[in-house]
Amino acid sequence: MNQSFPRPRKALGQNFLSDHNIIRKILTTAHLQPTDRVLEVGPGRGALTELLAAQARHLVAVEFDRDLAALLRERFAGQPQVMIHEQDILQVDFEQLLGSHTYKVVANLPYNISTPVLFRFLEERQRFSRLVVMLQKEVGERLAAQPDCSDYGILTVLFRQWFEVKREFLVPPGCFFPPPKVDSVVISLTPLVASRVEVGNQALFERLVKAAFGMRRKTLWNCLKSGGLAEPEQLEQLLLSCSIDGRRRGETLAIEEFALLSRTLSVLLGL
Repeated sequence: MNQSFPRPRKALGQNFLSDHNIIRKILTTAHLQPTDRVLEVGPGRGALTELLAAQARHLVAVEFDRDLAALLRERFAGQPQVMIHEQDILQVDFEQLLGSHTYKVVANLPYNISTPVLFRFLEERQRFSRLVVMLQKEVGERLAAQPDCSDYGILTVLFRQWFEVKREFLVPPGCFFPPPKVDSVVISLTPLVASRVEVGNQALFERLVKAAFGMRRKTLWNCLKSGGLAEPEQLEQLLLSCSIDGRRRGETLAIEEFALLSRTLSVLLGL
């Protein structure tokens, strides 16, 4: 390891990727072309940054750690296609940072903020042509889960609406410095041309999905009633119209069933 870099900061969830074979696999998974613009989140000590800079037309690397950002600016000072941006990715103004260009994302996300960062990417999905993210295995499994399993939840359904989600490969703790206590996984997210399902009202669909998983041990009926989406009589009519048993639990519903509930409820509520 380059001793000029500061030691990893546990408070920031820093685990620097150090295995060159894994770095090359991530690069391959990103499917980079010479004309691509790339957004890298969490460049750390710049091991992956160096290879991205050699292949991309333009690279924006967002690093929260002030000391690391300063050292990266110094390291890549002679490469005008590389911009090191010191900021919390959760606070970034993507319009200001990326403009109207489309970017590919390569991200090694700190475990403590991975889920909120994923939801930010979801909100800004129209800016990205492909995302390759390194995550704690537990979060990656939730992204790629199938119905009727414990990992299936809000994250799964909302991302499946807009992305093709693929579990690419596992990354063991020994590939990092310092080694984390859990396995990691690389997930690729390819945006769909349009929503996978017709949901009626998008805001209502998202509220419905969140309500359905609001109390994991409760039935769909109890979750929807507690979610305040509609009056109990309307919810009874909703489930009857959709031929969905209210005694089921949210994790048993496929995205198509959530979409059916959303479309039907949109009509019932006049949205």
